[in-house]
Amino acid sequence: MTQLQEETTIVPGAAIADLKFEAVVIPVSDVDRAKEFYTKLGWRLDVDFRFDNGFRVVQLTPPGSDCSVQFGTKITSAEPGSAQGLYLIVSDIEAARGELAARGAAITEVFHDDAPGAQFRLIGARGRLSGPAPDHESYRSYATFNDPDGNTWVLQEVTTRMAGHMNGATTTFASANDLASALRRAEAGHGKHEERAGIHDANWPDWYAAYMVAEQAGQALPQ
Repeated sequence: MTQLQEETTIVPGAAIADLKFEAVVIPVSDVDRAKEFYTKLGWRLDVDFRFDNGFRVVQLTPPGSDCSVQFGTKITSAEPGSAQGLYLIVSDIEAARGELAARGAAITEVFHDDAPGAQFRLIGARGRLSGPAPDHESYRSYATFNDPDGNTWVLQEVTTRMAGHMNGATTTFASANDLASALRRAEAGHGKHEERAGIHDANWPDWYAAYMVAEQAGQALPQ
């Protein structure tokens, strides 16, 4: 018996339908407890639908995120607490960590990796070095916390994106905090630029703009 495998041909330049990842299901044992926990973190409550057959879905969205979390009853057969390594990307990890701690999350101190995968290891395990990465190198500073069921969240600081991960023709900021952080980084970079040039740069708005666009697109930063 011969099996025929259908081949799919991707035509270069052809339009591809948008596939927007907007929700992820996390398994919890107590819906109301989980709802209270995430609400206290400042996550926006989008829906809490209950149905006569016992099905219930709660959706919340982290500040500045295009992706939401869903949990409830009769929504997943996964073991409560089995969702691990859920990423929350931040532009200032120390500020984000402090805010989450103030809102009641039992979050670790900021650390950086000394070995690949350290962010997924248990607290106190080898490979985690205290404090943010040297010079706040993008993608290398972390903090972690669990929800009441043990679902694990990983904060990761990202300032300069890897090349190709963003549309270079579009620069967007998810919140006023992200924009303010980008302006502070541009200010620091511009200060070094003026030191090297030995003069005051009156055209700093254009320099700031070029820096912020390049940083987000993963391109070479202006010097």
